[in-house]
Amino acid sequence: MAYFPFFTDLTGGRGLIVGGGQTALGKAERLLAFGPALTVVAPEVLPALADLPRVTVLRRAFRASDLDSGLTFVIAAADDRQVNRLVSAYCKAKGIPVNVVDEPEDCTFLFPALVRQGPLTIGISTGGTSPGAAIWLKEQIAGLLPDSLGDILDWLGSQRPVVKARIEDPEQRKKALTRLFARGLEQDGPLSEAETSAALTELLGEG
Repeated sequence: MAYFPFFTDLTGGRGLIVGGGQTALGKAERLLAFGPALTVVAPEVLPALADLPRVTVLRRAFRASDLDSGLTFVIAAADDRQVNRLVSAYCKAKGIPVNVVDEPEDCTFLFPALVRQGPLTIGISTGGTSPGAAIWLKEQIAGLLPDSLGDILDWLGSQRPVVKARIEDPEQRKKALTRLFARGLEQDGPLSEAETSAALTELLGEG
């Protein structure tokens, strides 16, 4: 079954990770880059995981009461499959999105292989059929992207108000932003203020 790739703002959200080993550490490191606060519950927790920013550690076994209604998501990454399945069952009953490591049938969302440059995030999923294939695709896609892409996209974001103020028609604005993106790729980086103004003047046929 294919999964629809929702992109969610996790800034300020709250996540729970059940498990304190290497797998939990890897999940936490990737998630923290997107802004949530995490609680880790496990009898034993790796020091590297406990030392991460915005991580609260509860060194004990998982309890059903750990699943409160304020959680944005849950990751079940315990070494015990029965614990993970119990977490999944509780989350499904409460309507909390849950990912169970290596058990796609117990998940309500999957953890994709990620390609990230600045504001660009590409998530790759094979529906749980082959994580190895997803990693291979991630490496292929990452190799195709210019190193300057993140900087170009950050710059384009800063230019949206400028373009909106200068161009009233939505379709013309879309065309202008596409042109600026292409120019940025051509010179492998953001345009200067003068270059941006000249590109917009050329597009609008002014001057």
